[in-house]
Amino acid sequence: MSAHADMSILSLVLNASVLVQIVMLVLLGISVASWTGIFRKGFSIREEKKLTVAFEDAFWTDGDLGALYRELQDDSNHQRGALARIFAAGMGEFLKVRQQKPGDVAAMLDGSRRAMRASSQREMDSLEGGLPFLASAGSVSPYIGLFGTVWGIMNSFRGLANVQQATLAAVAPGIAEALVATAIGLFAAIPAVVAYNRYATEIDRLANRFDTFTEEFLNILQRQAR
Repeated sequence: MSAHADMSILSLVLNASVLVQIVMLVLLGISVASWTGIFRKGFSIREEKKLTVAFEDAFWTDGDLGALYRELQDDSNHQRGALARIFAAGMGEFLKVRQQKPGDVAAMLDGSRRAMRASSQREMDSLEGGLPFLASAGSVSPYIGLFGTVWGIMNSFRGLANVQQATLAAVAPGIAEALVATAIGLFAAIPAVVAYNRYATEIDRLANRFDTFTEEFLNILQRQAR
């Protein structure tokens, strides 16, 4: 076997100590789960943005909010997005309070506001699902890889006690296989951190749009309640 083959990545992984191989497998599992979460969250956020824009267009185009609300109630799948569900929660509470306390504008608006805030919080919890795992993967993976590296280097230096003459060729394979663990840790961590930061920013923008819509919708309800 040539020296080049011995120092290949595959050879280093296969010849690593059992503990270092376990560390690599753990990091590989984290990486696979991380990439799966990245793609799923990316698709869900993109779909939510599309649905938000579509509902905003329908809301501002259709002047009959009652008809829009009934349309959402008749939609058995209710696949109109988070903003549509926030609107439905606020409109439903407004109509219910108006029947119970006709003429009490403050009660109508307060009930609608609380219903939309509760609905908005549920939607945000759903949108933020998976982000904690990405944050954990991004912060923990380098340390797991570093643990494997430290352990591999320790084994390399312990092996020097059994040889008469210490040479670079004797310790190079052990150090190289140990550094592979760090490389895998970084490979798992960097995409997770980048995705977390990007998705957190996009979710914050959606939250701001939800809050802005809530205030604008309450202004419309206030005018209609008088």
